[in-house]
Amino acid sequence: MAITSANQLELLQTAEAVAREKMIDPDLVIQAMEESLARAAKSRYGAEMDIRVAIDRKTGRASFTRVRTVVEDEGVENYQAQLTVAQAKQYLSDPKVGDTIVDEVPPVDLGRIAAQSAKQVILQKVREAERDRQFEEFKDRKGSIINGVVKREEYGNIIVDVGRGEAILRRTEKIGRESYRPNDRIRAYIKDVRRETRGPQIFLSRTDPQFMAELFKMEVPEIYDGIIEIKAVARDPGSRAKIGVISYDNSIDPVGACVGMRGSRVQAVVNELQGEKIDIIPWNEDPATFLVNALQPAEVAKVVIDEENNRIEVVVPDGQLSLAIGRRGQNVRLASQLTGLDIDIMTEQEESERRQAEFAERTKLFMEALDLDEFFAQLLVSEGFTNLEEVAYVDLDDLLSIEGVDESTAEELQARARDHIEAQNKAALDNARAHGIEDSLVNFEGLTPQMLEALAKDGIKTLEDFATCADWELAGGWTTVNGERVKDEGILEKFDMSLEEAQHLVMTARIQLGWVDPSELATEAEDEQEEAEA
Repeated sequence: MAITSANQLELLQTAEAVAREKMIDPDLVIQAMEESLARAAKSRYGAEMDIRVAIDRKTGRASFTRVRTVVEDEGVENYQAQLTVAQAKQYLSDPKVGDTIVDEVPPVDLGRIAAQSAKQVILQKVREAERDRQFEEFKDRKGSIINGVVKREEYGNIIVDVGRGEAILRRTEKIGRESYRPNDRIRAYIKDVRRETRGPQIFLSRTDPQFMAELFKMEVPEIYDGIIEIKAVARDPGSRAKIGVISYDNSIDPVGACVGMRGSRVQAVVNELQGEKIDIIPWNEDPATFLVNALQPAEVAKVVIDEENNRIEVVVPDGQLSLAIGRRGQNVRLASQLTGLDIDIMTEQEESERRQAEFAERTKLFMEALDLDEFFAQLLVSEGFTNLEEVAYVDLDDLLSIEGVDESTAEELQARARDHIEAQNKAALDNARAHGIEDSLVNFEGLTPQMLEALAKDGIKTLEDFATCADWELAGGWTTVNGERVKDEGILEKFDMSLEEAQHLVMTARIQLGWVDPSELATEAEDEQEEAEA
């Protein structure tokens, strides 16, 4: 099949038709044709030759040329595509290294195999161009809602026709047990767009919290205009959700605007989410106030925030506990997701019992450790002293402010507390040495004798052992397993060690051992700060 003047125009028409069908640039199709013809010509004239084909965009005429490059005498590696300066003099008057010599060669008569090969090249290039076009079109639509038509189902995953491509809705991203049939219309959130070897992959979701946020943006003009902002979303897909909103216009109620006249706006979102119940909550900068709102419809009696451990303790009336927790812990779980805090819920009776138990425990500690009678021990606890360290190292004036305590009594109290602490430290250190702890870890700053004892009992006996620990192994943490948060107990967690403190101690140990260069850490910290500022 030689490309003659008879079918040159047809070549351009074919390129136009393919480009129109695939919605890509016609020039890309012609480039694919040029490459396929060049490959066919190389199979005829020799694979080592640099054969190039140019198709005239107006006439469709294909010109075949052989290109050779002038190189230095010692640089000739391919005699079919390169020549020396001396050899080039018969073609050029003053050849230089890097010049090219272009000779036209006769067009190739494509045989059946060559024509099939050229067809495969063209199809491949067209597919690549189509994939690039599809990726470029959808990459900027990540994070938005798209409407599509269900094409088929594969192993529980839904393949959706989204116009100029296909997207996938995985079965884990579907709401509850919803099912779809071919040609059903579907609305979903574009969660991710990735370029993969088999082409761009568009991943959809109907369970992502941002899907609900985008639906509200479509239904509530104030959100779209920026007057109302969605600050947080938490969902139990298909069952219940909580959404925190704030208004930047004092004249507009954010909750009322999201609910709409007779609930029309929120009902439109509920219908799209298969009847998912939605609690719309006014957002507040104060974590305690926001949490009280988030636990609605339950009433909250008291909130205690532990900022150091990012936890919050909520006390509710005795009859409100089940309502605050919700069915299968749903209400408190969603409130925790919405606020980003770990929540402990207890009734007023449970809190009272716990405080009484703490009071009795501290009273007993002071009675035994400081050899005090019950009345004096209770007096210390009621004044806010919780442990021996506070008694031993507090300013003397704080003890003198207690009614009935003179200077000699205060000094005696502190002396007894310090003696008891020293005895405890010695016993803990002796026990740690009995478990085989080495001086390299004993002499490491930042660890108390009680901490050394706990480490030794857990098999951490050298500084090298300590340096290999992860921060969460020491301070504890949380791991998500099958959607449920599981507590990881830390070796030093009972000593109120935070993750930041654990990380600092481990990194200091690694620096002392020479495992880490402090200058590299400083550089990384500077880079992270610059990125954060940017």
